[in-house]
Parts: sequence; structure tokens; C-alpha cells
Amino acid sequence: MKTGCLLLLTIFAIGCGYSSSGKGTQAAGAPTIMSLVPASSAAGGAAFTLKVMGSGFVTGAVVYWNAATRTTTFVSTNEVDAAITAADIATSGTELVYVKNPGGTGIYMNQGGQSSSTVQFSVTP
Repeated sequence: MKTGCLLLLTIFAIGCGYSSSGKGTQAAGAPTIMSLVPASSAAGGAAFTLKVMGSGFVTGAVVYWNAATRTTTFVSTNEVDAAITAADIATSGTELVYVKNPGGTGIYMNQGGQSSSTVQFSVTP
């Protein structure tokens, strides 16, 4: 009488920490600033809403004022608004403004957010 042997081999693939479900959002490209409304303000003035006009803005975009984030409202792909405080314009000078779109999520979490070029805002004496 002969006896046989059956070998069952199971192979598990080990990934690199990425989900195979395909879930996530790719990072948006860099936005472009065309203009600031207003383009300037008098030193010592009151707080105001800065309208940043351009293209390529996405939900979650953030306005930076001298490298610090400001409370930002997404209006459309062509406009985001930022709350500028009276302290931001207390003294005259040139303030640097840019917008950064959010980075990727899920399986695209390694994609950083893209930033626009910097635009100058004048605080006049």
C-alpha cells in the first residue's frame, strides 16, 4: 500500500504600510495668488478680512501671514479669505502672504501640501 503526502503552501504578502483599499486623497497642486483685496492697509487700523484671489485653491487651504497661519475660509477655487487682526497691522512694513493647499491623506499621506509664491502686503505709515 502506497501513502502520499500533500503539501499545502500559503504565501502572505507583507506590504510597506500602505492600504490596498485605494482610499485617500492626493495632494492638490500649488495654488496661484493673483491679487490681495485690499492690497494694503494703514498701520494701526482695525482688523479686516483679506481676500486672496487666484486659482487652484482647495478646501482646507490655509493663508499664511509672515509664515504664521491665519484663520482661513475657503470660498471657491479662486478665493480664500483670511482674518487679519489689528495686531497684524499695528506697525508699518511689508507683510508676506502665501497660501498652502493641504497634503494628501490615506495612502497619499506622504504627499506634502503645495504652497503658492509669496505676495507682499503693504502696511503704510
